[in-house]
Amino acid sequence: MSHSKSRNTDRQPGPERHRGAVTLRRQVIPKSTADQRLLDSRSREEWKTKDAWRALRILSEFVEGFDTLADLPPAVSVFGSARSKPDSPECRLAEELGGALARAGYAVITGGGPGVMEAANRGASEAGGLSVGLGIELPFEQGINDWVDLAIDFRYFFARKTMFVKYAQAFVVLPGGFGTMDELFEALTLVQTGKVTRFPVVLMGETYWRGLLDWLRDTMMVDGKIGPVDLDLICVTDDVTAAVRHIVDADAALGAEREAVRETAVAQTEASQEAPSATSRER
Repeated sequence: MSHSKSRNTDRQPGPERHRGAVTLRRQVIPKSTADQRLLDSRSREEWKTKDAWRALRILSEFVEGFDTLADLPPAVSVFGSARSKPDSPECRLAEELGGALARAGYAVITGGGPGVMEAANRGASEAGGLSVGLGIELPFEQGINDWVDLAIDFRYFFARKTMFVKYAQAFVVLPGGFGTMDELFEALTLVQTGKVTRFPVVLMGETYWRGLLDWLRDTMMVDGKIGPVDLDLICVTDDVTAAVRHIVDADAALGAEREAVRETAVAQTEASQEAPSATSRER
């Protein structure tokens, strides 16, 4: 008995990966991710033998996300680098932003990882708001940070990205890398093409974004690839109060538009109901 106990104590926990109810450790962790296996299929035989079953797993991720997040209060998705240090300017800004959004009545959604994401989750949690993390399976284990109240781990990027947009009233993007750029330009494309309406996109960290914004204006717009109105889709500020006010104002404007549409529909319905009555009285 003592030998067994000593052996268990000496064993190191090693890396760990979670897949829903399943926990994988050490050598059981696969070398590739579900996304990689889906998109990197080299053998045509796999398209019939494996991809049809993968479709059910993909569907389950959407069901899990929709069911879990359906009761969220109004929310804002916050993006930024997982590599940012806790004392970096962007992490301090993200923590302040998370608190301000929570006090304004918004849940804060991040990718659930470290860096900027953790800072925004911490700010929201400490301010008494709901802190949400949407994690993703990666070749290197990132894990969900300790400030997340509600977490979902996804295998597939596209299922996760749908949740970021579907359950958010706005995006706030802080300094980050390729993943952050991916989320930024997807949001801008959805707004530009009318797939989502009145969806504020706020960039914070003016110095970091200046080169990109100059290129968008002086190269992309000058060459006719986008128009001046497309640049108006982006709000750039380092002022947390201004960022939250921009989101709140856009939310209020959308609410007013919907109320106007509802009132118009009610008036048209009442008018159509009164018309037959007037006709019958004339007879």
